[in-house]
Amino acid sequence: MSLEMLFLGSGSAFTVGSSNYHSNVLLKLNGNSLLIDAGSDLRFSMHELGLSHLDIKNLYISHLHSDHVGGVEWLALSSKFDPGYIGKPNLYTSCNIVNDLWEHSLSGGLRTIQAEKAMLDSFFNIQAIQKGQAFYWENIKFNLVQTVHIVSGYELMPCYGLIFEYKGKTIYFTSDTQCCPTQLEDFYSQADIIFHDCETSPVKSGVHAHYNELVSIPDKLKNKMWLYHYNDGELPDAKKDGFLGFVEKGQLFKF
Repeated sequence: MSLEMLFLGSGSAFTVGSSNYHSNVLLKLNGNSLLIDAGSDLRFSMHELGLSHLDIKNLYISHLHSDHVGGVEWLALSSKFDPGYIGKPNLYTSCNIVNDLWEHSLSGGLRTIQAEKAMLDSFFNIQAIQKGQAFYWENIKFNLVQTVHIVSGYELMPCYGLIFEYKGKTIYFTSDTQCCPTQLEDFYSQADIIFHDCETSPVKSGVHAHYNELVSIPDKLKNKMWLYHYNDGELPDAKKDGFLGFVEKGQLFKF
């Protein structure tokens, strides 16, 4: 049985219109599904591909920016109040994220529902992943890899990519990260295929790996790297520069 990895979108947080959507990814195996992140435009990207909340049984959240959590309220309400949805989605996220996900991202819109003062577990089966631990979906072990995305004050914003293996192939999904080749070298080397955050804006934000930085890493790493989470507009010739290419909206990978 093939593991399918469907990019509902491949754009950055500031992607506009239906030409691309946020970089949320749906894994499918054995009739089950795991959504990696749920951005603000999730319902539109899913609808365009003929999918709905009924197709999401499990959810992983990497961090708390809106292009990764802005669609969670829609999923929570749709799954709870649709009689056709059986049970509750499983929610996987780091123990460093789960409280803030509720208190600072979701509670304003979800706490007060008719006849109930709700909490996060009113909508999801919560699986808070402890430091150094992994989670399992369809017998696949998903290890969390902390990224250097944003340094706020003296602390890293909690943000976690995923590395996992299926049928002998190791897949590394970076989530949002700055260009840190030294820190990520072990994961780059371990992986057979890499899906890497890649900013393409004319001016570097400083909080994402920029194409002009990634292009200078060794060819042996670029040769197994797909780029996603890029900006609207014209893109460089990634294949010419040694990458596998830019992931397109709706692109499906099978393992």
